[in-house]
Amino acid sequence: MEDADTTGLEQMICFELYAASRAMTALYRPALDDAGLTYPQYLAMRVLWHRAPVTVRDLGQILHLDSGTLSPLLKRLETAGYLRRERGTTDERTVFLHLTDAGHLLQSQVEDVPEQIICALDLNLDEYRQLHHLLGRIRAATPGKDQ
Repeated sequence: MEDADTTGLEQMICFELYAASRAMTALYRPALDDAGLTYPQYLAMRVLWHRAPVTVRDLGQILHLDSGTLSPLLKRLETAGYLRRERGTTDERTVFLHLTDAGHLLQSQVEDVPEQIICALDLNLDEYRQLHHLLGRIRAATPGKDQ
């Protein structure tokens, strides 16, 4: 007989991953609110800070987002003045994303966010590395991993 306080979810890895993902996003919220960013916008900006210019298509692949989700996110970042879009010269269907000066300045405003999150997790370095490794293995083993 199951304990009356259980739901069966406690034994499901998928639920733990789901709940942990929501908890992680919530940890980011206070720091990102100060910068006026949502978590998905922050992820897009991190890619741009490391790889700009990048195509919209490539950004979608990196973030595993479809165009229906990515387009409004990019529109908000562009309206905020953090990026600009530029059509390709050889193929006008290709759209490149470029950081603006404000986009570059934003990086310094949120550069300590990863350290804040690591501190909030209260994991030692070995635990952090092990967790990161295991999550990578889960992603690599799941169907649709290339989408």
